Amino acid sequence: PLELYVVAASVTGLETGVYRYQAAGHALVTLALGDQRAALAEASLGQEWVANAPVDVVIAAIYERTTQKYGERGVRYVHLEAGHAAQNLCLQATALGLGAVTVGAFSDDQVARLLSLASNETPLYVIPVGHRR
Repeated sequence: PLELYVVAASVTGLETGVYRYQAAGHALVTLALGDQRAALAEASLGQEWVANAPVDVVIAAIYERTTQKYGERGVRYVHLEAGHAAQNLCLQATALGLGAVTVGAFSDDQVARLLSLASNETPLYVIPVGHRR
């Protein structure tokens, strides 16, 4: 039920830009080039670590993928899955000697516009990842 997006800058081997993670093929699909971290930070109610992190991962949900099978209970399952994905991302960042923090305070509409999310996609997390200070 989840879609992952990457807003990147200062990443070796990756152009500054916005990407969607494509699980089939384990690839990043370029959505836009250019540094969008400041815009994402503004959408995240001015949280400066969003603008300062080399990478921000956004977890979005397409609820229908799960609610079609499980009904309203599927909403809960989507939230659990998003939490699991966020926790795994944070654990992997730590294993790599990086820091990560989960951010839930943001304007859904602004984040959706910035990432050009489909109308049935809802952003759930913004997760800045980078070297600890």
